[in-house]
Amino acid sequence: MRLTMMTDYAMRLLMYVGERPDRLCTIAEIARAYGISEPHLMKITHRLAQRGWLETVRGKNGGMRLAMPAEQINLGAVVRDTENDLALVECYTDANQCSLTGRCGVRSILDGALVAFLQHLDGFTLADVLVTPATFEVPVVFEARRGVTK
Repeated sequence: MRLTMMTDYAMRLLMYVGERPDRLCTIAEIARAYGISEPHLMKITHRLAQRGWLETVRGKNGGMRLAMPAEQINLGAVVRDTENDLALVECYTDANQCSLTGRCGVRSILDGALVAFLQHLDGFTLADVLVTPATFEVPVVFEARRGVTK
């Protein structure tokens, strides 16, 4: 499974803005920082604002900021909002033409994997993936929260 560029860029955009809570961020600066086209980021910004993740301010001194604290932005919810299609294989789609439909157990296994993937993401917020200003390192919450060791 691979997330779309839309989701990848949405996460990057939220991280960039989340790491700068004291000011408005612009599409131009984020585009420069990540080497992403401004029109593409504008589309993503619009979607994130529509879904309530970002607040946008128009005008000469406008920009964007998080619409809520980073601790309230659930990564699983962001992925669900930005992924257009979580169909892992053809039989998930309306256009299913697979000759094994009805006599294959792969779909139920993949259903479980997709649920587990999204549930795992549901256990984290944007705050968990932000770089801390004091150390510029990713917080160690991943290991502590999940009991995983490096």
